[in-house]
Amino acid sequence: MIVARMRGASKQVRMDFPSARQAVLNVIKGVRAGDLPRLLHWLRTSNDFDEFTSNNDDIVLRSIAEDIRHRLPVEAVLNSEHNALQKLHEQTVPTIHVDAFLYDDDCIDSLCEEGKMSRNYCVACGSHQTAPLEFISHSFSLMELKFLYQELLPDLTGKVLVDVGSRLGAVLFGAYYYSSASQIYGVEMNADFCLLQEDIITKYQLDDRIKVINADICTQASLLQNADIIIMNNVFEYFLDRSEQARSWKIISQNVRKTGSLLVTVPSLEKSLSDLQVDIQLNQWVEAVPVQYDEFLEDADREALEQICVYRIL
Repeated sequence: MIVARMRGASKQVRMDFPSARQAVLNVIKGVRAGDLPRLLHWLRTSNDFDEFTSNNDDIVLRSIAEDIRHRLPVEAVLNSEHNALQKLHEQTVPTIHVDAFLYDDDCIDSLCEEGKMSRNYCVACGSHQTAPLEFISHSFSLMELKFLYQELLPDLTGKVLVDVGSRLGAVLFGAYYYSSASQIYGVEMNADFCLLQEDIITKYQLDDRIKVINADICTQASLLQNADIIIMNNVFEYFLDRSEQARSWKIISQNVRKTGSLLVTVPSLEKSLSDLQVDIQLNQWVEAVPVQYDEFLEDADREALEQICVYRIL
């Protein structure tokens, strides 16, 4: 809502949308021709409007992300994550982990300017020939979390949500602020990440709805059986070898059987299972839920959103 100040008066007049829109257009039409390109560029790229588009939940989640950034190395991968480190080195194209919850594009630009990160690598050492690095994230970005909880999933009042491989806790914190899920569980094998999540939960007083379990998901059959929403974001590929991945998927498919419950995955189940020796008949277990990506934010990263798949348990 735009507030206009009338000449010669201290009273503010609040406009409705059509009036505000016309006022903005009138201002733009009154700009000198030479300054118009600069104004339009500012409108497209400025952060000056963030205070009008961010609500308190966004602000708290950004504060949580900042807290976590200060506790981790830039790549947010711990030395204890041996498989993840090895998988990064095995990629055919040089790949780095940039956690999307911790670092938005502005943060990445700042790190590049400070020389702490690069978007490119040299394809021939000593030359000016460069190519873009591949980025991978094991967390949802703030935008993806909002899409997940505010657009994709139904009302979660009274529901039990389980995040498999909760890592930094982004899915848990997003569920707390963007949904009404009554019980939010994170299951994470890495004890260091569990401690980090617990610290954030304590600091921000989130323990009334969030609980973190330091365990292998394969030991949590009862939790899986009772869950209404199960979220799995890049959960196994970078952290388990193929035989362990197959074992984990088998146990999940055997225990996630609550009719009508929802399974959210990145990437799709079909892609995750394609290279594994595991006998799971998807058409007898789940049905894909159509997702309307176009109805979300016009400037959202469509490619990222399209990686999020939803399945209903049959």
